[in-house]
Amino acid sequence: MSKVLLVEDNPAQSELMESYLREGGHTVIRLNNAKEALNKAIEHKPDVIVTDVVMPGMSGFELCRRIKNNPLTTKIPIVICSSKDQEIDRLWGMKQGADAYLTKPFSREQLVRAVNLAVV
Repeated sequence: MSKVLLVEDNPAQSELMESYLREGGHTVIRLNNAKEALNKAIEHKPDVIVTDVVMPGMSGFELCRRIKNNPLTTKIPIVICSSKDQEIDRLWGMKQGADAYLTKPFSREQLVRAVNLAVV
């Protein structure tokens, strides 16, 4: 069982993703903004971070970049889950350090598989 830091500002989407991850056997720490996620990542040392891209204050791309540039969090895998479905978005996410990029809508199986592969 791995610890997942879930960063999603849409309450309904966040609740759905949390239930998918819990059903997949993961412990979930749920946040609704990327700024708080920076501190929680250092504090809780999650096995993986799952983040949205479009959020107020700080984007998931910026969160990814900051996590990967911090020596305390650089090894934490990141799965981006976004409605931004253009190839350029996927490439930009990977360039920021993401380990996987899922586009919404995604199935429970797709999310759990991406998280499981990122943790390995």
